[in-house]
Amino acid sequence: MLDMARAREVFEASEDFTVGLEEEFQILDPDSLTLAQRYPELSGAAQADDLLADAVAGELIESEIEIRSGRGQSLAAAVAAQRERRARLFALARAQGARLAATGTHPWSPWQDQRIIDTEHYHRVEDGLKYVAWRNNTFSLHVHVGVRGADRAIAVCDRLRPLLPELLALSANSPFLDGRDSGLHTARSQIFTKSFPRCGIPDPWGSWRAYADFVDMLVRTRSIVEHTQLWWSVRPHHAFGTVEVRICDAQSDAQSATALAGTIVACVAQAALDHDAGVPFDDPSGRLVEENFWRAIRHGLDGRMIDLDTLEEYPAADIAERLAAWTAPARAALGIEPPPGGENGAQRQRRALAAGATIEEVFAAEAETAGRTYANPEVTA
Repeated sequence: MLDMARAREVFEASEDFTVGLEEEFQILDPDSLTLAQRYPELSGAAQADDLLADAVAGELIESEIEIRSGRGQSLAAAVAAQRERRARLFALARAQGARLAATGTHPWSPWQDQRIIDTEHYHRVEDGLKYVAWRNNTFSLHVHVGVRGADRAIAVCDRLRPLLPELLALSANSPFLDGRDSGLHTARSQIFTKSFPRCGIPDPWGSWRAYADFVDMLVRTRSIVEHTQLWWSVRPHHAFGTVEVRICDAQSDAQSATALAGTIVACVAQAALDHDAGVPFDDPSGRLVEENFWRAIRHGLDGRMIDLDTLEEYPAADIAERLAAWTAPARAALGIEPPPGGENGAQRQRRALAAGATIEEVFAAEAETAGRTYANPEVTA
């Protein structure tokens, strides 16, 4: 999908506010909870399940597995589809003698021990990136939202730029890496989003033509050969006609994942509604957005963010309330509950560490939570 004329056609024919969910899980040894190179085995077993056969995908390393909801007409439809897929995937892993968990990084498994999955795409990624790919043992939540119109989709991407650090702070769930407390709330963002090319928060595009011209230049200069090499934290997905938000850490429990997805869908929809209504918007400079990006990585919801309109600080703990207020019209139209307040995964894990638990015990509790909530199709929060 690097034919940009064809990609434009996909967006012109797209449908507003359809939803697709992609969740990445760690494959674990059931006893030690270290990463286990079991993707080929689990993927093979999934082919015998009519529902999982097309829903399971690989994601760079053999100790990671992704589950996809497919296209839902609404957030509720996508969540219902994903709920059943999660439950079947967890049951399949258990039957194969493996466990699954979902934090943004694994707390101690060495990156040197992980193997790249055997696909043409990921061999190309490894060949092009080397250490950057090898080091990227990370796990994320991606949300696709349908947006009709190519220029409108670009406008939505541009309007979402200053919100991406806020969404990252809400989702921060990777405080531990290499067997120690990283001091960051989202170590995943530092080793993936800050390392990959064409990644992180892009400059504002302004128009589909400007975006297409840049992609055409990347193709002409042999910088990319497929659209999946555009790793930005928000991007127009050429094949689906969606705005894809990719900045968030994987969530340890199903309720948090569903709530976070709802917040993202509401933000995309509200950005589209504001664009349609002509609500004024000035693209903040990249350097301003980057200040908040770093604050989200380092301090998550424990820190302070910069209001990019007033250039004054506010408590990051207020992010959920601020987003709820802004997205109220979109949430009302789409039937999406406001984002819950409270702590994120990084805060929860650090609180357990401060209470005397070891990193291994903290992660074991997160893995138990994943098994209890993702494996239960009755979880509706």
